[in-house]
Amino acid sequence: MSKILAVFGATGHQGGGVINYLLNDPELSQKYTIRAITRDVNSEKAKQLKQKAEVVQGDVLDRASLETALTGTHTVFAMTTPSFGPDGFEVEYNSAKTIADVALEKGAEYIIFSTLPPVKEISGGKYTKVHPFDAKAKAEQYIRGLPIKSAFYCPGSFMENFQSQTFLSPQQASDGTWVMTRHTSPKSLVPLIDASGDTGKFVGAILAEPNKYEGKTFYAATALYSLEDIAAAISKAAGKTVVYKQISLEDFRNSLSFPTSLIDIFAEGFKYQEEFGYFGPDSKKLVDWAVENARGRPSTFEEYFEAHPIQLT
Repeated sequence: MSKILAVFGATGHQGGGVINYLLNDPELSQKYTIRAITRDVNSEKAKQLKQKAEVVQGDVLDRASLETALTGTHTVFAMTTPSFGPDGFEVEYNSAKTIADVALEKGAEYIIFSTLPPVKEISGGKYTKVHPFDAKAKAEQYIRGLPIKSAFYCPGSFMENFQSQTFLSPQQASDGTWVMTRHTSPKSLVPLIDASGDTGKFVGAILAEPNKYEGKTFYAATALYSLEDIAAAISKAAGKTVVYKQISLEDFRNSLSFPTSLIDIFAEGFKYQEEFGYFGPDSKKLVDWAVENARGRPSTFEEYFEAHPIQLT
Protein backbone atom coordinates (compact mmCIF):
# COMPACT_ATOMS: atom_id res chain seq x y z
CA MET A 1 0.00 0.00 0.00
CA SER A 2 1.39 3.41 -0.98
CA LYS A 3 2.20 6.02 1.68
CA ILE A 4 0.69 9.49 1.65
CA LEU A 5 3.26 12.20 0.89
CA ALA A 6 2.02 15.66 1.85
CA VAL A 7 3.66 18.40 -0.20
CA PHE A 8 3.59 22.03 0.92
CA GLY A 9 4.06 24.78 -1.64
CA ALA A 10 2.42 22.50 -4.16
CA THR A 11 1.81 25.22 -6.75
CA GLY A 12 5.27 26.77 -6.40
CA HIS A 13 8.74 25.96 -7.69
CA GLN A 14 9.79 23.54 -4.97
CA GLY A 15 6.58 21.73 -4.09
CA GLY A 16 5.48 21.63 -7.71
CA GLY A 17 8.89 20.30 -8.70
CA VAL A 18 8.61 17.47 -6.16
CA ILE A 19 5.12 16.55 -7.37
CA ASN A 20 6.04 16.52 -11.06
CA TYR A 21 9.14 14.44 -10.39
CA LEU A 22 7.23 11.84 -8.37
CA LEU A 23 4.43 11.53 -10.90
CA ASN A 24 6.99 10.74 -13.60
CA ASP A 25 9.11 8.32 -11.56
CA PRO A 26 7.90 4.71 -12.02
CA GLU A 27 9.16 3.56 -8.62
CA LEU A 28 8.27 6.53 -6.43
CA SER A 29 4.84 7.02 -8.00
CA GLN A 30 3.98 3.51 -6.76
CA LYS A 31 5.56 4.04 -3.34
CA TYR A 32 3.80 7.34 -2.55
CA THR A 33 0.39 8.89 -3.03
CA ILE A 34 0.63 12.67 -3.33
CA ARG A 35 -1.44 15.05 -1.24
CA ALA A 36 -0.79 18.56 -2.55
CA ILE A 37 -1.26 21.29 0.06
CA THR A 38 -1.96 24.85 -1.00
CA ARG A 39 -3.50 27.94 0.59
CA ASP A 40 -5.90 28.51 -2.32
CA VAL A 41 -7.43 25.37 -3.82
CA ASN A 42 -9.31 27.50 -6.36
CA SER A 43 -6.26 29.14 -7.97
CA GLU A 44 -5.56 28.33 -11.60
CA LYS A 45 -2.46 26.31 -10.71
CA ALA A 46 -4.38 24.36 -8.06
CA LYS A 47 -7.13 23.54 -10.54
CA GLN A 48 -4.54 22.19 -12.97
CA LEU A 49 -2.95 20.18 -10.17
CA LYS A 50 -6.27 18.54 -9.30
CA GLN A 51 -6.02 16.66 -12.59
CA LYS A 52 -2.87 14.90 -11.31
CA ALA A 53 -3.15 14.63 -7.53
CA GLU A 54 -5.31 15.14 -4.45
CA VAL A 55 -5.32 18.85 -3.60
CA VAL A 56 -6.23 20.03 -0.10
CA GLN A 57 -6.36 23.42 1.58
CA GLY A 58 -3.74 24.15 4.21
CA ASP A 59 -2.56 27.45 5.69
CA VAL A 60 0.17 27.78 8.30
CA LEU A 61 -1.84 30.60 9.91
CA ASP A 62 -4.79 28.22 10.37
CA ARG A 63 -3.71 25.27 12.51
CA ALA A 64 -7.05 23.49 12.08
CA SER A 65 -6.55 23.40 8.30
CA LEU A 66 -3.13 21.79 8.80
CA GLU A 67 -4.58 19.20 11.16
CA THR A 68 -7.03 18.17 8.46
CA ALA A 69 -4.46 18.31 5.66
CA LEU A 70 -1.88 16.18 7.50
CA THR A 71 -4.21 13.52 8.87
CA GLY A 72 -3.04 10.10 7.66
CA THR A 73 0.20 11.30 6.10
CA HIS A 74 3.40 9.26 6.28
CA THR A 75 5.94 11.75 4.90
CA VAL A 76 5.78 15.55 4.74
CA PHE A 77 7.73 17.80 2.40
CA ALA A 78 7.58 21.06 4.33
CA MET A 79 8.59 24.51 3.22
CA THR A 80 7.86 28.06 4.33
CA THR A 81 7.73 31.34 2.46
CA PRO A 82 9.65 34.35 3.79
CA SER A 83 7.89 37.05 5.75
CA PHE A 84 9.39 40.49 5.20
CA GLY A 85 7.71 42.42 7.99
CA PRO A 86 9.46 43.66 11.15
CA ASP A 87 8.77 40.32 12.86
CA GLY A 88 9.61 38.28 9.75
CA PHE A 89 12.02 35.96 11.53
CA GLU A 90 9.47 34.93 14.17
CA VAL A 91 6.62 34.58 11.67
CA GLU A 92 8.54 32.23 9.39
CA TYR A 93 10.10 30.22 12.22
CA ASN A 94 6.69 29.74 13.86
CA SER A 95 5.17 28.69 10.54
CA ALA A 96 7.74 25.92 10.16
CA LYS A 97 7.37 24.92 13.81
CA THR A 98 3.59 24.66 13.44
CA ILE A 99 3.88 22.40 10.39
CA ALA A 100 6.35 20.12 12.19
CA ASP A 101 4.28 20.02 15.40
CA VAL A 102 1.07 19.15 13.56
CA ALA A 103 2.84 16.52 11.42
CA LEU A 104 4.13 14.87 14.59
CA GLU A 105 0.76 15.14 16.30
CA LYS A 106 -0.99 13.49 13.35
CA GLY A 107 1.41 10.55 13.27
CA ALA A 108 3.62 11.38 10.31
CA GLU A 109 6.84 9.36 10.35
CA TYR A 110 9.20 11.51 8.27
CA ILE A 111 9.71 15.21 7.52
CA ILE A 112 11.75 16.58 4.64
CA PHE A 113 12.23 20.28 5.36
CA SER A 114 13.36 22.91 2.87
CA THR A 115 15.98 24.80 4.85
CA LEU A 116 18.70 27.41 4.29
CA PRO A 117 22.13 28.06 5.83
CA PRO A 118 22.44 29.89 9.20
CA VAL A 119 23.96 33.15 7.95
CA LYS A 120 24.37 34.76 11.38
CA GLU A 121 26.11 31.67 12.75
CA ILE A 122 28.38 31.02 9.76
CA SER A 123 29.43 34.67 9.62
CA GLY A 124 30.19 34.76 13.35
CA GLY A 125 27.51 37.38 13.93
CA LYS A 126 28.75 39.73 11.19
CA TYR A 127 25.58 39.46 9.12
CA THR A 128 22.39 39.51 11.17
CA LYS A 129 19.66 40.74 8.84
CA VAL A 130 19.24 37.79 6.42
CA HIS A 131 16.15 36.63 8.30
CA PRO A 132 14.72 34.18 5.73
CA PHE A 133 17.89 32.11 5.95
CA ASP A 134 18.24 32.24 9.73
CA ALA A 135 14.56 31.48 10.36
CA LYS A 136 14.70 28.33 8.27
CA ALA A 137 17.99 27.30 9.88
CA LYS A 138 16.47 27.65 13.35
CA ALA A 139 13.43 25.64 12.23
CA GLU A 140 15.77 22.92 10.94
CA GLN A 141 17.36 22.66 14.38
CA TYR A 142 13.92 22.45 15.99
CA ILE A 143 12.87 19.63 13.65
CA ARG A 144 16.11 17.75 14.32
CA GLY A 145 15.17 17.74 18.00
CA LEU A 146 11.74 16.19 17.47
CA PRO A 147 11.01 12.44 17.87
CA ILE A 148 10.46 12.02 14.13
CA LYS A 149 12.79 11.03 11.28
CA SER A 150 13.91 13.94 9.15
CA ALA A 151 16.14 14.99 6.26
CA PHE A 152 16.78 18.37 4.71
CA TYR A 153 16.79 20.02 1.30
CA CYS A 154 18.83 23.24 1.18
CA PRO A 155 18.51 24.85 -2.26
CA GLY A 156 20.90 27.32 -3.83
CA SER A 157 19.77 30.42 -5.68
CA PHE A 158 16.98 29.73 -8.15
CA MET A 159 17.79 30.00 -11.85
CA GLU A 160 14.19 31.19 -12.19
CA ASN A 161 15.07 34.39 -10.32
CA PHE A 162 16.90 35.83 -13.31
CA GLN A 163 13.56 35.98 -15.08
CA SER A 164 11.18 36.61 -12.18
CA GLN A 165 13.20 39.10 -10.13
CA THR A 166 13.65 41.73 -12.82
CA PHE A 167 15.23 44.19 -10.37
CA LEU A 168 18.27 41.89 -10.21
CA SER A 169 18.36 41.16 -13.94
CA PRO A 170 20.57 42.96 -16.48
CA GLN A 171 19.50 46.53 -17.30
CA GLN A 172 20.17 48.25 -20.60
CA ALA A 173 22.86 50.94 -20.54
CA SER A 174 22.96 54.04 -22.73
CA ASP A 175 25.40 52.40 -25.17
CA GLY A 176 23.01 49.50 -25.80
CA THR A 177 24.84 46.90 -23.72
CA TRP A 178 23.13 45.15 -20.82
CA VAL A 179 24.66 45.42 -17.37
CA MET A 180 24.10 43.19 -14.35
CA THR A 181 25.16 44.96 -11.17
CA ARG A 182 25.87 43.93 -7.59
CA HIS A 183 28.10 45.31 -4.85
CA THR A 184 30.17 42.10 -4.84
CA SER A 185 33.15 40.82 -6.82
CA PRO A 186 32.63 39.35 -10.31
CA LYS A 187 34.37 36.24 -8.93
CA SER A 188 31.76 35.83 -6.18
CA LEU A 189 30.28 32.32 -6.45
CA VAL A 190 26.58 31.49 -6.57
CA PRO A 191 25.15 27.95 -6.35
CA LEU A 192 22.38 27.75 -8.95
CA ILE A 193 19.46 25.34 -9.20
CA ASP A 194 16.55 24.93 -11.59
CA ALA A 195 14.07 24.82 -8.69
CA SER A 196 11.04 23.70 -10.69
CA GLY A 197 12.95 21.20 -12.80
CA ASP A 198 15.41 19.74 -10.30
CA THR A 199 14.08 19.97 -6.74
CA GLY A 200 12.52 16.55 -7.27
CA LYS A 201 15.86 14.98 -8.17
CA PHE A 202 17.27 15.82 -4.73
CA VAL A 203 14.12 15.25 -2.68
CA GLY A 204 13.45 12.12 -4.72
CA ALA A 205 16.74 10.63 -3.52
CA ILE A 206 15.53 11.02 0.08
CA LEU A 207 12.12 9.57 -0.74
CA ALA A 208 13.71 6.56 -2.46
CA GLU A 209 16.04 5.79 0.47
CA PRO A 210 14.73 7.61 3.55
CA ASN A 211 16.79 5.62 6.04
CA LYS A 212 20.03 6.23 4.14
CA TYR A 213 19.53 9.99 4.14
CA GLU A 214 17.96 10.45 7.58
CA GLY A 215 19.61 13.43 9.24
CA LYS A 216 21.42 14.40 6.04
CA THR A 217 21.16 17.67 4.12
CA PHE A 218 21.18 18.00 0.34
CA TYR A 219 22.88 21.31 -0.47
CA ALA A 220 21.13 21.41 -3.78
CA ALA A 221 22.64 23.11 -6.81
CA THR A 222 24.03 22.14 -10.19
CA ALA A 223 27.34 23.89 -9.56
CA LEU A 224 28.87 27.14 -8.33
CA TYR A 225 28.84 29.92 -10.93
CA SER A 226 30.73 33.21 -10.68
CA LEU A 227 28.77 36.39 -11.32
CA GLU A 228 30.76 36.99 -14.50
CA ASP A 229 29.95 33.42 -15.62
CA ILE A 230 26.28 34.12 -14.98
CA ALA A 231 26.42 37.31 -17.05
CA ALA A 232 28.14 35.42 -19.88
CA ALA A 233 25.48 32.67 -19.84
CA ILE A 234 22.67 35.23 -19.94
CA SER A 235 24.47 37.03 -22.78
CA LYS A 236 24.68 33.85 -24.82
CA ALA A 237 21.09 32.81 -24.11
CA ALA A 238 19.59 36.23 -24.83
CA GLY A 239 21.78 37.02 -27.85
CA LYS A 240 22.68 40.37 -26.27
CA THR A 241 25.91 41.80 -24.88
CA VAL A 242 25.62 41.35 -21.14
CA VAL A 243 28.41 42.29 -18.74
CA TYR A 244 28.80 42.23 -14.99
CA LYS A 245 29.72 45.42 -13.14
CA GLN A 246 30.58 45.72 -9.48
CA ILE A 247 29.11 48.86 -7.92
CA SER A 248 29.30 50.41 -4.47
CA LEU A 249 27.11 49.19 -1.63
CA GLU A 250 25.43 52.61 -1.55
CA ASP A 251 24.64 52.48 -5.27
CA PHE A 252 23.31 48.93 -4.94
CA ARG A 253 21.03 49.88 -2.07
CA ASN A 254 19.81 52.94 -3.98
CA SER A 255 18.98 50.78 -6.99
CA LEU A 256 16.35 48.86 -4.99
CA SER A 257 12.97 50.47 -4.38
CA PHE A 258 11.98 48.30 -1.42
CA PRO A 259 11.46 48.77 2.32
CA THR A 260 14.77 49.06 4.17
CA SER A 261 14.39 45.64 5.82
CA LEU A 262 14.17 43.94 2.42
CA ILE A 263 17.11 45.93 1.02
CA ASP A 264 19.11 44.81 4.06
CA ILE A 265 18.40 41.16 3.25
CA PHE A 266 19.79 41.48 -0.28
CA ALA A 267 22.69 43.74 0.69
CA GLU A 268 23.87 41.54 3.56
CA GLY A 269 22.97 38.28 1.83
CA PHE A 270 25.16 38.95 -1.19
CA LYS A 271 28.10 40.14 0.93
CA TYR A 272 27.79 37.10 3.20
CA GLN A 273 27.78 34.85 0.13
CA GLU A 274 30.91 36.50 -1.25
CA GLU A 275 32.80 36.38 2.04
CA PHE A 276 31.75 33.05 3.53
CA GLY A 277 30.19 31.06 0.68
CA TYR A 278 26.45 30.51 0.22
CA PHE A 279 26.54 27.22 2.11
CA GLY A 280 29.60 28.21 4.13
CA PRO A 281 33.30 27.58 3.48
CA ASP A 282 32.71 24.02 2.19
CA SER A 283 30.11 25.06 -0.41
CA LYS A 284 31.74 23.31 -3.38
CA LYS A 285 32.26 20.05 -1.47
CA LEU A 286 28.66 20.11 -0.21
CA VAL A 287 27.25 20.76 -3.69
CA ASP A 288 29.40 18.03 -5.22
CA TRP A 289 28.04 15.51 -2.68
CA ALA A 290 24.45 16.54 -3.37
CA VAL A 291 24.89 16.21 -7.15
CA GLU A 292 26.56 12.82 -6.73
CA ASN A 293 23.64 11.55 -4.61
CA ALA A 294 20.81 13.17 -6.57
CA ARG A 295 18.31 10.96 -8.35
CA GLY A 296 19.14 12.31 -11.80
CA ARG A 297 21.55 14.88 -13.22
CA PRO A 298 20.61 18.50 -12.48
CA SER A 299 20.33 20.93 -15.40
CA THR A 300 23.13 23.35 -16.12
CA PHE A 301 22.39 27.08 -16.29
CA GLU A 302 22.81 26.90 -20.06
CA GLU A 303 20.35 24.01 -20.31
CA TYR A 304 17.87 25.91 -18.18
CA PHE A 305 17.84 28.78 -20.67
CA GLU A 306 17.44 26.34 -23.56
CA ALA A 307 14.23 25.13 -21.92
CA HIS A 308 13.18 28.60 -20.70
CA PRO A 309 14.38 31.20 -23.21
CA ILE A 310 15.23 34.57 -21.71
CA GLN A 311 14.38 37.82 -23.43
CA LEU A 312 15.91 41.16 -22.52
CA THR A 313 13.61 43.98 -23.55
